[in-house]
Amino acid sequence: MASMFLKTPVQPTSPFVPKHNQSFNLSSHQSFSLKKQNRVLKNPIRISCGLIEPDGGKLVELVVPESMRDIKKREANDMVKIKLSKIDLEWVHVLSEGWASPLTGFMRESEFLQTLHFNSLRLGNGSVVNMSLPIVLDIDDAQKNRISGSTCVALVDADDNPVAILNNIEIYKHNKEERIARTWGTTAPGLPYVEEAITGAGDWLIGGDLEVIQPIKYHDGLDRYRLSPSELRAEFEKRNADAVFAFQLRNPVHNGHALLMTDTRRRLLEMGYKNPVLLLHPLGGFTKADDVPLSWRMKQHEKVLEDGVLDPENTVVSIFPSPMHYAGPTEVQWHAKARINAGANFYIVGRDPAGMGHPVEKRDLYDADHGKKVLSMAPGLERLNILPFKVAAYDMKQQKMEFFDPSRAQDFLFISGTKMRTLAKNKENPPDGFMCPGGWEVLVEYYDSLAAKDSGRVPQTISA
Repeated sequence: MASMFLKTPVQPTSPFVPKHNQSFNLSSHQSFSLKKQNRVLKNPIRISCGLIEPDGGKLVELVVPESMRDIKKREANDMVKIKLSKIDLEWVHVLSEGWASPLTGFMRESEFLQTLHFNSLRLGNGSVVNMSLPIVLDIDDAQKNRISGSTCVALVDADDNPVAILNNIEIYKHNKEERIARTWGTTAPGLPYVEEAITGAGDWLIGGDLEVIQPIKYHDGLDRYRLSPSELRAEFEKRNADAVFAFQLRNPVHNGHALLMTDTRRRLLEMGYKNPVLLLHPLGGFTKADDVPLSWRMKQHEKVLEDGVLDPENTVVSIFPSPMHYAGPTEVQWHAKARINAGANFYIVGRDPAGMGHPVEKRDLYDADHGKKVLSMAPGLERLNILPFKVAAYDMKQQKMEFFDPSRAQDFLFISGTKMRTLAKNKENPPDGFMCPGGWEVLVEYYDSLAAKDSGRVPQTISA
């Protein structure tokens, strides 16, 4: 069984009280190993825990009060304007709600350099918070010249509507090669985010403090799922959660995922938590072209809950607005850090998190185990409990997804993402027990819509 690394403060009934931030290893028999003291407690510890504090001690929410919005719009109309790309707007969304707390806006040079070289930021009080991905805004030479001696600029959307004001600005060189090499560990051509957002970007970066004029909305029928960190914290408190475990995904949910999530809750209950709540948190920003689009993934997730694969009573489904970098161990730190700000104190990490195939060579870009290893050591993530993903596969004897047992490896069938997509494209059913029927119908419908688009016919739809 995979280990659980427990780092949050605990209040055990046992006379042995561990120090804050001491790491524990939870075995399959619920024994706690205190490595530094070489001590083992074999009796279960009862645990009491509230929601974890945001990085820096408070959420940094950057949307201006409603009473000030008309004033800020008028101010923005008189400023030099920078047009935001779709990905830029997603980063404004991320910053505005406090996912990147304690950042107060797009990074200035000191924050950018700390992120690239240390994967963390040192705060004024000397403490360190994790920050592994640059959150930056690029401009070109012409824009830089237009800004000239201005101290603030307006950020506008594709229709020139004011979105935010960037105050106390700082402009500095955008060394794209260094940024790419340090974020991805390679400068090989074909990295999706690089091609989308960096290769053609300007040679300058502009940082400053954001004032976001109104909450970011997409009007795509999914805004009800886009809960901010403060809204998620309120929901967890409403449900009386004493632990929150987060699971990020950018793929449809199959029964192996569900097994992992339900088993995690069981383990937390055995540890002594009374009401652990799952944050099922699909990524909602930029993804590469061959990923299943967000709208279809959300429809599939709805079916998973409707079919009872996950319990709606202890599951919160929400969209994480961040763009996806596919930057492996570097990016998974960002994914974990952002969930701290949403109140999660446990984070499930899988094989090759945030990884992808090498864009040129036929191999994985990152070592499959490095993501979870990095998370357990990353500066600024000491408060977060890392739950390593246990490998699930289709058990042909039991005809369901089950944790892989190497002692009877011949009984297990591994259904890769490629195999799953091929089955769905061909309208073939997977083995019974691989995915709930409603969820599979959604996946088949999606690939049928792609085929219909290519052929020019109108696809049939299933009921929502």
